[in-house]
Amino acid sequence: MFLLDLKYKGKIGYFLSRMIYGVFRYLKYDRKDDETYLTELFKKRQGYPLNLEDPTSFNEKLQWLKIHERKPIYTTFSDKYALREYVKENIGEELLIPLLYTTENYNDIRPENLPDVPFILKTNHDSGSYKIVRDKTKVDWKKLRVDCKWWMSLNYYWFEREWQYKNIVPRIIIEELLVDKSGKIPNDYKIHCINGEVEFIYVSIDREGKNKRNIYDKNWNPLHFTWASKSKDISKLRGEEILPPSTFDRMTTIAKEIAKQYAYVRVDFYDVDGKLYFGEITQCHGGGFDQILPIEWDYHFGRILKIN
Repeated sequence: MFLLDLKYKGKIGYFLSRMIYGVFRYLKYDRKDDETYLTELFKKRQGYPLNLEDPTSFNEKLQWLKIHERKPIYTTFSDKYALREYVKENIGEELLIPLLYTTENYNDIRPENLPDVPFILKTNHDSGSYKIVRDKTKVDWKKLRVDCKWWMSLNYYWFEREWQYKNIVPRIIIEELLVDKSGKIPNDYKIHCINGEVEFIYVSIDREGKNKRNIYDKNWNPLHFTWASKSKDISKLRGEEILPPSTFDRMTTIAKEIAKQYAYVRVDFYDVDGKLYFGEITQCHGGGFDQILPIEWDYHFGRILKIN
């Protein structure tokens, strides 16, 4: 918390926070090779040892894929800005969330450069760095610019050794905030594909409200397992059952086409009152460190996932 607050204390505070973080990052991340780092973190997060020589669980195989399956197209698919061009050219421009502004300079993040409509500001090169703005008159713009500067200085590859993020050129992108007719952020449909086929759908429901997670098979039958970080209270994750969206068939068709490039991939979509939008492509859900429980499901999907 001290480090997070220090970066807002002017130029000297930001410089000191970067210096402290640099030492911390070197000791915790940079000085270890991928295999050593993944092995240590996997045991801590999963509770069982990582076997990279003969991986059998699904999460073990995701770690193996991080090291051995690296294609240039994966960098494009993980770059939230470059992915927009791919979607436009290969899937359909109408599926893109409207882009309102983009820049590589955090100093450009000022109210006069941004629209008067609700939007989401995020970076293209990592996961979890974003700011939802419904009313820009209520934003601390100086603080937001510091956040953007910090986000753009990070290389997400080092945190969980996902190679596809390593060479993305950082950029800030601002998209229109998707809301349904009730004013809520729509459900997030995460299509998980294994060996080119849809295996299950992980739905994030009412993220600003009840914030539930339901999982269904490709025929929308409920699957009663969870895939969440060790710190989550999984007893409260699942919500009331919902029906598939009207655009579900198109979601799965697109996801399967993208999945031809991967052994495993997650393709995200939004349905806003019957209008389909493309979300993002994730090569390693939870970094392969979130726990699949009951653990039998971890080994079940591990048996399905074929790696070379």
